[in-house]
This record gives sequence, structure tokens and C-alpha cells, in this order.
Amino acid sequence: MKLGRSLLLALALAPLTLPSAAMAADINMVLNWVPTADHAPYFYAKSQGWYADKGIELTIESGRGSGAAAQRVAAGASSIGVADMSTALLAKGKGANTVAVMSVYANTPQGFYWLKSSGINGPEDFPGHSIGNPPADASRVMWPLFAKTVGIDPESVKFVNITPQAKIASLKSNVIDITSDFYNEHDLKLREFGDDLGYVAWRNIGVNPYGNAVIVNPDFLANNKQMVADFVAITQKAFAACVENVDPCLDAIMKDVTGLDRDNQKDQWERIKELMRDDTTTTVALGAFSPERMASDYELVETYFSLEQPFDINDTYTNEFLATDVLMTK
Repeated sequence: MKLGRSLLLALALAPLTLPSAAMAADINMVLNWVPTADHAPYFYAKSQGWYADKGIELTIESGRGSGAAAQRVAAGASSIGVADMSTALLAKGKGANTVAVMSVYANTPQGFYWLKSSGINGPEDFPGHSIGNPPADASRVMWPLFAKTVGIDPESVKFVNITPQAKIASLKSNVIDITSDFYNEHDLKLREFGDDLGYVAWRNIGVNPYGNAVIVNPDFLANNKQMVADFVAITQKAFAACVENVDPCLDAIMKDVTGLDRDNQKDQWERIKELMRDDTTTTVALGAFSPERMASDYELVETYFSLEQPFDINDTYTNEFLATDVLMTK
């Protein structure tokens, strides 16, 4: 039986008129930890349909540390992730290949907390004490660098495995003497411990590598360059929107994530903006990496850690997908 010309034309055009949802790609994004304020822009962009508009069906998964996130992305279990940049560089030195496409923390958020009533006055008093954090915590991975910088033996402390949620309770109950945490949680500890809180920020002792960054699997990037470009453009736009007004962003994350205190998350976001701000993000692009700083970070990890597989630092990051008219506020 012969088909009419109109039917043949309809069949020929059918692939061009499929719903956009049919062309959507499922993308799994693994976070460095459980979702908090620094992850709000991803939830906000998703809630606004910005990723879906570009054919990206984004699934956001909680993580178990930057080291675990870097390994997961390198293995292709997640196409995209969030990880501490120095931790990602160390992982690459062991063969876990990732590419950073956007900086989140231009300044390291790493810090150590303790109670002054414990007799600890500063890092020089850390030897003989316990530090509680998760096994894949970036500060545990980078501990030898911190120890050498402040002049103590890296083997002089005992690490205790605790969950991120147990840090304050463990410190308060003296289960641990010291804990590591990101600066964005600073206000929560101030409210809990007041004047008894001791704190040292890595960036204040001259150790300021890049912190969290958005990383991608290099094979996924090579095969899906436009999709990665769209993802980065949307994410950069979302961060800029949240810097301008964080309230809708907090609405979005709190709708999807239980157990978050809004006031605490808002305090966190104010600290996060400090961490996002440097000369590069305010003049080149929000989320941009400085080649000079990245070279310095490579020298740092090469000097203090044994890289099984040395690499070209220029292969570990790109500013290619960032819009230069989207800047971090000064």
C-alpha cells in the first residue's frame, strides 16, 4: 500500500518535533557533603527549571567527603561533583582524573575548632589530642600540610571518625578535643560555645588553596561539551542570583532537604560570600580560577605530598564556560 505524501512528510518530520523532555539527559551530581547553604544555588536553579530548559535532568546526591566525591566523578559514577580543589589535585596525583569547571570557594573554608577550657590555645597545643572528622574529610586529607605549616609532627594527633552532624556534640561532650569544619558553620559554633570557642582558619596562617569547586569527569566533558557549558552557565547564573538575594535559594533547598535551620543557613551564606570573593572572581568572572594560584596550589601539593603521577596543572581546570559579565560582588 502506498503512503500519501502528507503522511510521508509527517513521518520525516517526526524526529524534529519530539518533546524536549525526550531529549533530556539524566545527570547525577554528587556533593562533597550533605546539602547546606553553599549548595542552595543548584537547588534554586533546578527549582526554576533552568537545567531542565537545557535538557538536563539533574539529580543531586549527598556526598561523603571531597575525597570520595573526586573518586566518584573520576570513576564516572557521577558525571559532575563538588569537591575541595586541593583534595581533587591529590586524587589526580593518584590517577583519579577530574576537571574543575567552576570555583565555588576562592578561599579555603578549612579551619579547626576547639574549646579553650580544654587547655588548647592554638595549633601548637594540638599534639597529644584527638581530632574528630569523617575519614574522607578534606582537612584530614590535607592534615600533613597544615601540621608542617604550624610546625608540629603530623603523627602527633589521633583522628577519630565522626559524622559531620556529630562534630559539635562530640566537641561539647569531650569525645574529641578538636574538630575540623568549614568557615560557613562558624556562627553556629559561636552561638553554641561563645567565648570558650577556639578557632584557627587555614587562610590566616598562610595556607589558602582553592576550596570547593565544581568538577566533571573528563570523558563526560569530551563527549558532552555543550551540556557541560550549559550546566556551568546555569550554575554561575544561580550563584549570582543567590548572592543578590539568598531567600529564594534557601526556599528551594529547604523544600527538598529536611533538618535545616533557616537562620543558620542564612548565616552560612553570609560567610560563603566571603569565601567566594577574591581578585579573580570580582574582576574576571564569578567562579573563575587564577592560573597563578592554581600553579601555586600544584606546587603546594607536590611539595608536601607524594604524587604518584605528576601532571600538568593546566589540565585540571578551565574557565572556558564562565561568562565574563557575571562577576562576584566586591
